[in-house]
Amino acid sequence: MAKISKKWQKINSEVDFLKTYSVQDAVEILKKYVSPRFDESLDFSVRLGVDPRHADQMVKGVCNLPHGLGKTVRVAVFARGKLAEDAKEAGADIVGAEDLMKEILDGKIDFDRCIASPDMMPIVGRLGKVLGPRNLMPNPKTGTVTTDIKRAVEEVKAGSVEFKCEKAGIVHAGLGKISFSSEKLIENISSFVSSIVKAKPTGAKGNYIIKTTLSTTQGIGLTVDVKEFLS
Repeated sequence: MAKISKKWQKINSEVDFLKTYSVQDAVEILKKYVSPRFDESLDFSVRLGVDPRHADQMVKGVCNLPHGLGKTVRVAVFARGKLAEDAKEAGADIVGAEDLMKEILDGKIDFDRCIASPDMMPIVGRLGKVLGPRNLMPNPKTGTVTTDIKRAVEEVKAGSVEFKCEKAGIVHAGLGKISFSSEKLIENISSFVSSIVKAKPTGAKGNYIIKTTLSTTQGIGLTVDVKEFLS
């Protein structure tokens, strides 16, 4: 049997992993046990009472976090002409059309989010098998297929989070750095929960939000109660 480190012995003696915590208490506990080596992300995970195999139970959307993510988000934009100029002005890292499609097909995917103007979708559509599994495919429902390219790039750069329900009914996202103040983290969490509620599909029946968890990149995970945000 592997020996438990002194750090984990201390955590196990001080933290009740069977308890459901308030978001405030959970954030304070997670801050107490962060790694001294780097600034960990605060990760939020929610299990929903949906079956995403059915189209009317799929949950997806975008949330503009009030305090951002605390990290640089690399943005690629499919656009031409004036919209391409708007993208560059707004701070897009990569802007292109057929040339960008070729780079992606060649395996060069050096970006975290992808935005496209509507006229680019015939090109972008050919990348579905590459971008889809990486959750990078532009979509009108998440605001990443738009004629307002400048605004879309600025929102993504500011810290908007795209989310999509996985097969098991799980939605998860990073909601900032653990070094953020507790108040900023809680406000980000509140905004994300609100976005999940707004994205509730018509086919969802019964209990929608079943279980929510907060964790850090290399730290512990705690079950939290988000009822305070559901109103």
